[in-house]
Amino acid sequence: MTDQQLALQAIGEAQLMLEEYLQPWPKDNAHILEKLVEVLERPALIVAVSRLQQRGN
Repeated sequence: MTDQQLALQAIGEAQLMLEEYLQPWPKDNAHILEKLVEVLERPALIVAVSRLQQRGN
């Protein structure tokens, strides 16, 4: 998977989690936040974003 694909996949997952957070029904906000952190702190994603940022400079 390319760096761009990894980043887009994580953004898509994060967007779904934010949609869940914004729903009016009762939910476990702490669990949603934990899932979001898990996605955004994936080692492969961190490396991919770092490489993308380096290419942009």
